[in-house]
Amino acid sequence: MINTGDTAFILAAAGLVLLMTPGLALFYGGMVRSKNVLGTILQSFIMISLITIEWIYLGYSMSFGPDVGGFIGDLSWFALVGVGTAPSPDYATTIPHVVFMIFQCMFAIITPALITGAFAERVRFAPFLVFSLAWAILVYNPVCHWVWGVGGWLGARGVLDFAGGLVVHLTCGMAALAAVMVIGPRKNYGRANFMPHNLTMTLLGTGLLWFGWFGFNAGSALAANEVAATAFVATHIGGMAGMAMWTAMEWWRDGKPTTLGAASGAISGLATITPAAGFISPNSAVIIGLVAGLCCYLAVSFKNRAGFDDSLDVVGIHGLGGLMGTICLGIFASKAVNPGGADGLLAGNAAFLGTQLFGILVVGIYAFVVSWVLCKLIDMMMGMRMATDYETIGLDQAEHSESAYNT
Repeated sequence: MINTGDTAFILAAAGLVLLMTPGLALFYGGMVRSKNVLGTILQSFIMISLITIEWIYLGYSMSFGPDVGGFIGDLSWFALVGVGTAPSPDYATTIPHVVFMIFQCMFAIITPALITGAFAERVRFAPFLVFSLAWAILVYNPVCHWVWGVGGWLGARGVLDFAGGLVVHLTCGMAALAAVMVIGPRKNYGRANFMPHNLTMTLLGTGLLWFGWFGFNAGSALAANEVAATAFVATHIGGMAGMAMWTAMEWWRDGKPTTLGAASGAISGLATITPAAGFISPNSAVIIGLVAGLCCYLAVSFKNRAGFDDSLDVVGIHGLGGLMGTICLGIFASKAVNPGGADGLLAGNAAFLGTQLFGILVVGIYAFVVSWVLCKLIDMMMGMRMATDYETIGLDQAEHSESAYNT
């Protein structure tokens, strides 16, 4: 039976998750140089179109369709055939099947958009689109099925991921790592000034992302119930604790806190709390957010010293955040909070932590290897990197014949 309250809640949550992609576009856009702001924003924004088309014809059926050997869904739901207004017997049984489909579509949209921060300011638009489409088909859809699809082999082994620590953040983080290794650093990286051109825009994007994250995590309960309330509260706590810790570390080590540090800390906390949000208590969420702010701050600081040009810190925030959050879930999960989950290490179940570590290993290796191969092949066939002269001109003029600031 369709529950109108649940349906309204998931429809609203889907809208919130969609809002995260324009929010991400602003978050990333403010951190690049002014000559690249429109190109950077478009790389996120265009995913709304590209991935929605892919989701209708391939992605949803591959991710959630009838299982084939635990590894992928078949194409029974190609072009959304059979996905109507009646509830699905397998997914979210109190809302129309089509509502579950569109909610999951929003996750599929933002995941490849997150990767774009790693190679910002230096990748051509056409090969970027080819990479994003191929990556969604070959990485996102299979991993989504393994973890969340009925019959998926990681889910069957007991691996848990409430809202995307593995499926979203670890996959995009490993893809970002592979892409940076293949594409290389920006021209004059380490010598030229790469300071953000508009931190006001980045902070606006942070606020939109934080707001949308309530739909991302609370909506993953797939009903307006106690689990949604737990996830909503944990989401806010994780974000605020991550921001507090990053700001404190920056203040202590550098002498002054920064707005960019506060924004980065908030996103690190939100990313890290994501896999655990519906399975943990508020006090556990505080600890996870603090751990996120500390670990992600240290990772980004190390990246800067090592000269690794992950332009907008996708690996250090989203990749590490997804990894740490999945580990923390193995430690802090409690059936007293969510009977449909598991007990973690602190509740006496060390085996569950081992299961989570196995999930990290499998997803991390698969996402990295396939992403590296895709980048190599597309680079060989099309050339992912802009020419040196065009990189000097900037994405906006070289790729789109536009300028964000006409003076």
